[in-house]
Amino acid sequence: MTTTDTPASTTPGAQGSTWPPGVPRALDYPQVPVGSILRAAVRRWGEQTAFIHHDVELSFTELGRRAHAVAAGLAELGIGRGDVVAVHLPNCLQYPAVYYGVLLAGATFSPTNPLLPPAGLAHQLSDAGARAVVTWEPALPVVRAALPETAVQTVVVTGPQHIADPSAPVDLTGFGVPVVSLGELFAADPSDAHRDAAVDPATDLAHLAYTGGTTGVSKGVELPHRAVVTNVLQSTCFSSGAVPVLDEAGDVTLDQVGSPAEHPTRLGTARLINLTPWFHAMGVIGYLNGQVMAGSTVVLHDRFDPIAYVADAVRYRVTGIGGAPPVFVALLQVPGIADADLSSVRGFSSGAAPLPVPLIERMKALVPGAVIGEGYGLTEVTMQATGNPSHTSGVRKPGTVGVPLPDTEISIRPLGGGDPLPVGERGEVCIRGPQVMRGYARRPDATAEAIDADGWFHSGDVGVLDADGYLSIVDRTKDMLLYKGYNVFPRELEELLFATPGVGAAAVVGRPDPEAGELPVAYVVRRADAAGAALTREGVMATVNEQVTPYKRLRDVVFVDALPVSPAGKVLKRELAAREREAVGG
Repeated sequence: MTTTDTPASTTPGAQGSTWPPGVPRALDYPQVPVGSILRAAVRRWGEQTAFIHHDVELSFTELGRRAHAVAAGLAELGIGRGDVVAVHLPNCLQYPAVYYGVLLAGATFSPTNPLLPPAGLAHQLSDAGARAVVTWEPALPVVRAALPETAVQTVVVTGPQHIADPSAPVDLTGFGVPVVSLGELFAADPSDAHRDAAVDPATDLAHLAYTGGTTGVSKGVELPHRAVVTNVLQSTCFSSGAVPVLDEAGDVTLDQVGSPAEHPTRLGTARLINLTPWFHAMGVIGYLNGQVMAGSTVVLHDRFDPIAYVADAVRYRVTGIGGAPPVFVALLQVPGIADADLSSVRGFSSGAAPLPVPLIERMKALVPGAVIGEGYGLTEVTMQATGNPSHTSGVRKPGTVGVPLPDTEISIRPLGGGDPLPVGERGEVCIRGPQVMRGYARRPDATAEAIDADGWFHSGDVGVLDADGYLSIVDRTKDMLLYKGYNVFPRELEELLFATPGVGAAAVVGRPDPEAGELPVAYVVRRADAAGAALTREGVMATVNEQVTPYKRLRDVVFVDALPVSPAGKVLKRELAAREREAVGG
């Protein structure tokens, strides 16, 4: 399946000047399980450092040993093909071995936010049908409270102490089901290297991932091994100028066909700090699998501390900085950031939400010459659907999220349904490609509503394609406001807010109104500078409102210390909207 060239979709001819040289628009995706990515990386990268956490280094060789030991340990516990294992962990040095160990055992990985309250955790474990859960010692009170409502039969516990010493003791008390330390699994026999040989990549689930729930109830997304391997290859080949190849043992790796001039960060040389949670699609595909495949060194931080982030970026000479827009907003406010030696940085990579154009300009000024790439995707398409070209001579259009990845089609349809719209008209973003989910777990009606008979996934996002096939995300349909019958897209107002001196972050939501329907209201975080201190409600409203038509004008500005965000960095507008409803008694 390739990108179409109809007006309603994209124009590959225009993409030709921006497509990574040597990378075909249709790739050959080997029919291998996800564990194949790890096996090839272990052979290729060996004793290179894969991950660093609290100054503890983990080589690719040791990652492979631990992952295969976890698979063997799970098998000894009776967990294998088709069983769902919930991974209830923050990013930590243990996580990659647990992730690959689950998949090497033939089981299904179901990522779980470790900050979920007991009721939310119980719901997800029950909905997933999880048979086992790998959890974090500091979160045990929540897990103990949640388990009676689930079918979980085995608990595996790890904790901060296992970062430096996998054999350190952890709390195994207070459970009504068998419980073991992750250290015991690490000690299992890792010699059986092909425990996943019976896995059918086309039908067996690799991930049972849950949607972010930023606008509604979280749903389980079914992703077979084939979809995961495909999207890792789509995103990594597009960004690194590579094509898929099989190594001498038949496992999948990359051949970097792009030149050093176009792709100065070569395979095996990338260094980055990761903040994106591995229980999120962008994290597990882009910042775990993609980095393992590319032979990168990933430094883990427990939480986002902008000052510590900049210090480590300098210390480790990172080649790239990635994350969601709030990360870049915070980094740009670090005292002395303009004087930090970031000369090793060759690119910025953003996902989860579009970067406001004024923020892009500030990033360009910070690291001149660095490539600033944005991508777009959803859990339902495994992770990524589009991206701005990352090769040096590629055409990147600020305000867009780039062009479709290999074998991916984008179509813009009317919000209420209908035939594809012409170039330049806004509508719902629809996606078709081999990375689209199989469906929502046990929700056939929701699946049928999301994926039509022709295989198009209807994203719920509002976007527009330009004549060159670049996609811009205007908003989410669920974020769109109705003011006296007019559609108001918060994204447009948020761009203007970001361009206002002194504004560090902003989000626009609707305030219920009996006459107008919804009034556009901005929540604004001041920057920590003189311009931020000088901001006033009236001044911000005047600055924005003089640039928009009357029905789009802001009706109020609320200053806050911080915007509520999900672990993936998306602003939780539902919390702001709920605050507005409560304020008016709705």
